[in-house]
Formats: sequence, C-alpha cells, structure tokens
Amino acid sequence: GPAYEAGAAEPSALARISGGLRLAISTLTVFRAGAPLVDRRSAGIAMKFAPLVGLGLGAVAAAVAQIFDWLTDSPLLAAALAVAALAALTRALHLDGLADTADALGSNKPADEALAVMKRSDIGPFGVVTLVLTLGVQVAALATAFAVHRGPLAVIGEIGAGKGVSVVDRDGNAMALPATGYRHF
Repeated sequence: GPAYEAGAAEPSALARISGGLRLAISTLTVFRAGAPLVDRRSAGIAMKFAPLVGLGLGAVAAAVAQIFDWLTDSPLLAAALAVAALAALTRALHLDGLADTADALGSNKPADEALAVMKRSDIGPFGVVTLVLTLGVQVAALATAFAVHRGPLAVIGEIGAGKGVSVVDRDGNAMALPATGYRHF
C-alpha cells in the first residue's frame, strides 16, 4: 500500500529528499537513520544517494586501514582491515547478495527455483567459494595498493564505484527483480 495515510498531505520535496537519504543510510549501512516513508519516489531518491553513502563508507574504511598501515607497516593487514571494516559497516549486505547469487547460478535450476535458492538463509558451496575468492582478490589488490602508498584512494574508489552502480528504469525509479512480484521499490 501507500507509504502515507489516505487523505494525508503529500510529503514535501525536502521531506522526500531527507527520507531518501535516511533510507539510503539505513539500507546500505549499520547505522539507523530513522524510519522514513518508503515508496517508489523515496526509494529512487535513496538509490541516487547510494554513491554518497558509499563515499562515506569508503572514507571510514580507508582511515581505519591507513591508521593500521602506519602502526604496523603491513600492507596486508591494512588491506584485510579495510575489507573487514567495509563488511562490518555494510552488515555484509553485498557479501550476502554475492553468495546468494553464486548459489543460485550454481544450482543450475530454472529461474523460479534459483530465486528460491537465493532467498534461503543458508550458504552453499558456490557461495562459500565465491566469497573466499572475492575477498582474497580484494585483500590482495588492496595490499598491493597500500604497498605503493595508494591504499586509501583504492579503498574509497572500490566502495564508491560499487555503490555508484544502480539499476534504474528510464524514469529514474529503482528497479527490483520482476519475479519477486515488485516491479519497483
């Protein structure tokens, strides 16, 4: 149903923008930014704020990693801590989605059954292998960047680029999988 009561006034533009930012922060991070109204417009605004939220996450993870790089002079430890900080700051949402996708694709099942695999809370062998390889490559790449004194920039670029990719329709509305029963958020 609608995100606001029937007959209630339509939220102002400022309320929608504020709600979209709070929704982006609450959805993409461990931080709770209040319970905004959620409808298609708010979700679209939230998706537009995703790169900004990603930039903030990248800056925090880069700072943590750089401090540990200075303290330990270990690019590998700094890189591992950057990846761990991003996982913690995002509630590992991106890692969970990656594992679910790998399990669904690896199941070799028809689309509706593969979506059911994605919705299960457990993780299968394809998900485990995908996570291990992905995290290993991320840590190795960031360790190389820290070794040549480019670590913080690489961390910020990595998370910013990832959050900057949003799937939207021609009207700028955030899209969801059609098979979930929702065409838009």
